[in-house]
Amino acid sequence: MRKLRVGIVDLVARGPTKALYGRLMHANLAGIMPQVAAVWCEEEGHEVRLVCYTGFENLLEELPEDIDLLIVSAFSQTAQLSYAISAMFRGRGVVTCLGGPHARCYPEDAQKYFDYVLGFTDKAVLKDVLDDCTPHRPLGLSLAASQQPHAVPGIRERWKYIETTLRKSPLLKIVPMLGSLGCPYTCAFCIDSEVKYQPLDFDEMRDDLRFLLQKFKQPTVAWHDPNFGVRFDDYLGAIEEAVPPGSIRFIAESSLSILSEPRLARLQKNGFGALLPGVESWYTLGNKSSTGRKQGMDKVRQVAELTNLIVHHIPYLQVNMVLGLDSDEGPEPFELTKRFVDLCPAAFPGYSMLTAFGQAAPLNLEYQRDDRVLPFPFHFLNNHHAMNVRPKNYEWPEFYDRVIDLTKYTFSKRAIMRRLRANRGAVPRMMNVVRAVSSEGYGRIKYFTEVRELLSTDTSFRAYFEGETDRLPDFFRQRVKRDLGPLWEFLPEGALEHDTHAYLRKETSAAPSLVQLKAVGE
Repeated sequence: MRKLRVGIVDLVARGPTKALYGRLMHANLAGIMPQVAAVWCEEEGHEVRLVCYTGFENLLEELPEDIDLLIVSAFSQTAQLSYAISAMFRGRGVVTCLGGPHARCYPEDAQKYFDYVLGFTDKAVLKDVLDDCTPHRPLGLSLAASQQPHAVPGIRERWKYIETTLRKSPLLKIVPMLGSLGCPYTCAFCIDSEVKYQPLDFDEMRDDLRFLLQKFKQPTVAWHDPNFGVRFDDYLGAIEEAVPPGSIRFIAESSLSILSEPRLARLQKNGFGALLPGVESWYTLGNKSSTGRKQGMDKVRQVAELTNLIVHHIPYLQVNMVLGLDSDEGPEPFELTKRFVDLCPAAFPGYSMLTAFGQAAPLNLEYQRDDRVLPFPFHFLNNHHAMNVRPKNYEWPEFYDRVIDLTKYTFSKRAIMRRLRANRGAVPRMMNVVRAVSSEGYGRIKYFTEVRELLSTDTSFRAYFEGETDRLPDFFRQRVKRDLGPLWEFLPEGALEHDTHAYLRKETSAAPSLVQLKAVGE
């Protein structure tokens, strides 16, 4: 076996940024699987260099040189950037491989630009790539394990890669940790809706937590579990056995349905300082928010009551909601969200616009059958720069009017001050103000307003949103060009376009699949 020089690039940002929130947080959004891949490559005897791109580096200077294999991890918003990087390295004779959410959601498109495209990835799948490491063109080889890996390297094994990335964070330093994979809930729009829930090894979890206390006086850990606390007693028991209460600060994404008051008190005792539950809709998903069949204002009141109970125990709370779901109609969904903002001044509302990420979720087949999916470049598929599903019950101008109105209401000076007064602690207060005046608040208002104006003044722009033409408006093209900078010249011809019906064609086609399925551990 020849020893390879492997470069791994974790694309957190899609291009250069000066956003204050990005400066504080992007390095803390580094992925776990790129670090896992780095450890696995080393275990196979290869030389590895990992780079996390946060948008504040000179990317051309950061990219690894003199390598045999380039592995890129990308969300869809960084897909065009990843395609350009791959083209540049392929031109140098380097074999390239794509992993991450984009590879799972759009494998057929990614195969045009990479030699390997990875779905679920375990050590055996990665070993196949390392052992082969040859060009596959014009279509790359698509590889996937039959399910998520049963185990991944923990913090102790990944530490040198974690430490290098955290040096890029000027203030907050948050260590990524994983306790489980998959999710027991079946939110139809979610990439984890059909991924079987599985906890990871509790002994390794305990060891990692003890290890962290050797590195920081009081470390901060962000659980990357799709839904933390499903096996609540097991997880909290492992934390309590491993470290003294409050010695580590924790951040987790969880569901309102598991956050009873006794559990909140236990989370508070064990140092949980931030929670990110999902409400998603005022009309559906009552099982996830513990509201049963309640809808509308009744659900708002119950969620608000639980939310205020949470912030009594947990100082920082982000409540996630999706705008533009098919259950939404008229002004009511937006007005209900305003009432929630009024009733829960301490909570930070996280708004996402409905987005169909390729074959991430079965619901996307329905959108494709109804011809509602629009061909926005992947660069804008980050839940707020483009809603790529034509809304069922709104015309585009009305929808953007309501989104702008809600965003202005949420991040008005009055709302920011109420949130500031309601929050406890310097970090929660600082984070909420920074997010409001940076890219998530004022930045989105500015962007949404530009889009709304073009919908009224530019007929070709409106036609693109209506699906009447697939000619990309210059407004979007220029933004991609600006963000890619010198890498724009490497973006392959046609890479701004993709087949919006690829998932549907794959499901209905009788042709043999290009995907090679590998059993875990095979």
